[in-house]
Amino acid sequence: MNKSVAIILGILLLSGCTLFPKPGKGPALYNFVDIVGSHIPEQAQQSGLETRKNGKKILVAQVIAPLWLDTQAIHYRLAYHNASQAYTYADSRWTAPPAFLLTQQIKQKIAADTAHLVIQDSNVAKAEFELHIELEDFFQNFETLTDSHVWVRFRASLINNKHRLIAQKSFNASQSSPTANAAGAVKAFSITSDQLTDDLVRWLNDELENIQRTIVL
Repeated sequence: MNKSVAIILGILLLSGCTLFPKPGKGPALYNFVDIVGSHIPEQAQQSGLETRKNGKKILVAQVIAPLWLDTQAIHYRLAYHNASQAYTYADSRWTAPPAFLLTQQIKQKIAADTAHLVIQDSNVAKAEFELHIELEDFFQNFETLTDSHVWVRFRASLINNKHRLIAQKSFNASQSSPTANAAGAVKAFSITSDQLTDDLVRWLNDELENIQRTIVL
């Protein structure tokens, strides 16, 4: 078997394509796996809603993404063949575009792990701050046919209710895929997104604490 044939077969295996597709079989749908589970800090558990009321009111805007990411497709690249070309798994999909899944995860993490209030609709309650996220990369990269890792990168911007940019930071992380397929990519994406969401929430808390200290001083 020559190299060109091997690469073509590798792409067919990864994408889920077969020479004889099974009629009536729909694509497998994936969501982020709950790696660590949502939890409420001990301090918040003890003081309940009273602690939450001391937090800031935050509107988490829908994460935006480039056109190529604004789909349910699970993307991968073959670095050993052509790193600039993107592919998608034919028989595997996200339940919603990654930007939507990431938005929901961020909202849940802030609501569960901080004393801040997540505002669902600015027409119902006035937010003190807005959190905007731009998703830049979200793909699986194959170094060889069997070895791969996922890569996630986004930029966060914190804006006050006067539409002034308060702080901005880029977040990125990678994670090895346990298996060379869509299911392995999903597990790696889940770990990475959970890690980055934790980093984001810590950054958000630090920025809001700095603002509060400045007001007090």
